[in-house]
Amino acid sequence: MSKVILVTGANSGIGFELTRLLAQMGHTVYLGARNPVAGQEAQDKLYAEGLDGVKFIELDVTNLTTIVAAKEVIQKAEGRLDVLVNNAGVSCMDRPQAASTIDLAIVREAFEPNFFGLIQTTTTLLPLILAAPNGVILNVSTDMASNNHQSKSDYLHFAAYNTSKAAANSYTIALSHDLRKEGIKVNAVTPGYTSTKLNSFGEGGKSVMAGAEILLPWALLDKDGPTGLFIDEHGKEMLW
Repeated sequence: MSKVILVTGANSGIGFELTRLLAQMGHTVYLGARNPVAGQEAQDKLYAEGLDGVKFIELDVTNLTTIVAAKEVIQKAEGRLDVLVNNAGVSCMDRPQAASTIDLAIVREAFEPNFFGLIQTTTTLLPLILAAPNGVILNVSTDMASNNHQSKSDYLHFAAYNTSKAAANSYTIALSHDLRKEGIKVNAVTPGYTSTKLNSFGEGGKSVMAGAEILLPWALLDKDGPTGLFIDEHGKEMLW
């Protein structure tokens, strides 16, 4: 059955490739982007490939007005939202993030989309997810959101980015328990090290398409799928 899916931060990177994969499977995919020009260009590119099930929708996860407007558009057109992929985020990795000296403004900048925006988007759209027969919420995470992983690592301690994503993981746990009785699947999945704008297209990472392929099955879980998990790039459960 064709699903109605919203991917935030989908005008480029992993979000764009995931949108492409989902549309190729025949799903209706709302391509969320905060920049209308970039979002429309992304939709046009996919249209040119024959993927007319893609619908650009303006959505800035830090701007409640745009989230509410997006909800109203989807509600009027579809009446439900089967899958929400919370992909939008920032890393602030171009600025110093040593824990002992970090500028609090950088922490706030990371938390605004990665944590507060994720929650704001999820709670606003939740009535549409509850209207779906098999709702799924997929939060795109990172290895660096694992406190267990970080405690055993001597590198990549980005105090703003890592803590914002760890906080999002904690919210994922709470939300999965809250929605378990409703049958909604809520999971966090990391695509692993992927060369994207977030890390200035760092060398040695997998392609954005490969990253999207890791997320794909978790966006399309059936009613018997798992919930409340943190999954790594190999499909195995990570320690939070």
